[in-house]
Amino acid sequence: MAQVTESSGSAGAAAAAAADERSAIVSLYQKQRKIYPRAVSGWFARWRWALVWATQLVFYGLPWLQWNGRQALLFDLGARRFYLFGLVLYPQDFIFLTGLLVVCAYALFLFTAVGGRLWCGYACPQTVYTEIFMWIERRLEGDRSARMRLDAAPWSLDKLLRKGGKQLAWIALALWTGFTFVGYFTPIETLAQSVLHFGLGPWETFWTLFYGFATYGNAGYMREQVCKYMCPYARFQSAMFDKDTLIVTYDAERGEPRGGRGRKADARAAGLGDCVDCRMCVLVCPTGIDIRQGLQYECIACTACIDVCNGMMDKMGYPRGLIRYDTHNGLEQRLSRAERWRRVLRARVLVYGTILLLIAAGIVTGLALRKPFRVDVVRDRGTLARSVDDGWLENVYRLQIMNATERTQRCHVEASGIEGVTAETRGDAVLAPAEAIWVPVALRVPPRAATAVGPGTHRVDFSVQCTAEGGTGGGARVVEKSTFLVPR
Repeated sequence: MAQVTESSGSAGAAAAAAADERSAIVSLYQKQRKIYPRAVSGWFARWRWALVWATQLVFYGLPWLQWNGRQALLFDLGARRFYLFGLVLYPQDFIFLTGLLVVCAYALFLFTAVGGRLWCGYACPQTVYTEIFMWIERRLEGDRSARMRLDAAPWSLDKLLRKGGKQLAWIALALWTGFTFVGYFTPIETLAQSVLHFGLGPWETFWTLFYGFATYGNAGYMREQVCKYMCPYARFQSAMFDKDTLIVTYDAERGEPRGGRGRKADARAAGLGDCVDCRMCVLVCPTGIDIRQGLQYECIACTACIDVCNGMMDKMGYPRGLIRYDTHNGLEQRLSRAERWRRVLRARVLVYGTILLLIAAGIVTGLALRKPFRVDVVRDRGTLARSVDDGWLENVYRLQIMNATERTQRCHVEASGIEGVTAETRGDAVLAPAEAIWVPVALRVPPRAATAVGPGTHRVDFSVQCTAEGGTGGGARVVEKSTFLVPR
């Protein structure tokens, strides 16, 4: 009896030990396994590189583009002016910049509802710069297997030259990126002269180094960690998905059961699906996931797995599309391409599209109706009201007139609201292109009119008429209200 009990106890201990081995604890602070993505070529890879070139030509080239003798796109925070090609915006026009950001957000929602994480896979700065940094890494250290051997090898002159050359190239690209970023806020030609003469200001230095360091760290080292743990879009993008959203997916019905075989083997006779279990889709994935396990939030839809799987299907003589862009309903119901496209115009997409069009139409309408100049009225707090010659009552104001055009404007100021009120200025104000000036104005009211309205504050309207010099037509007129103080 004791012998049976002892055997049972040994079996239970062995089972418990096996369970402990299976349920290993993984620390949250454990060092992440480095991912060595393999290079891939194909139709989607060419599209991805086309977007890399397009986005970087715009980013690096736009600050150097000139428009009417100035930088075409410049957010001049010091002068509080924002230049967008032919538009000159002031802080009072911030609503247009806000509207532009809202349009970008809704465009992202719309594209996500239709095509999944297209932004992440093709145009996100993190994806784009990771592609560029990895291209530099492959040129200097080799493809996946060569990089793994180099990292595992002891330090030597060859390893030092390869690693050092990669670091220098990364740092140079990161600093150029930071310099270009600052060039959107400080005129880039002035910024370049400051760099060449070692006269860069403290803020320009800080932001150049900060943005360069962020580019270097995120694209060179953190890479997939940014997408998996730092980017909020990866967490909430599933709220914009539905069963008719295009996603990168694996056709399990066609591919399973997976298994290796020769090119001439009869997979059906062996009871196998089309997946040869080569794991190439895992080796090329920049986030290290296995797409065959289904949709995962780590997938950035870079489509590298589609390209490499299509290449493998070509080698095996199988039809392409084992891994492809498809929808959940498309897989379950075996929908044709035409049937999938008919489901694009569904309620979610129509709502996003309608809101996007309304906001865009509102911005365009606002810009079309926008006056070519702005006026702000500020009372002179030092002299609220005073009596001048012949008993006339005077209030002093300062008008800030902002020219939002690329042409010189001549502005004339008048006033109304109280009988007999006159506006005394130093003549018409002349504003250079995109200039803002302060114009002192003294409003005078005759004694009889001041007695008629009585003591207190009374509304007056400033009418500013501006005409472009050398232009035709009556120009534009802006009316701003203020108050006139009649003392007791």
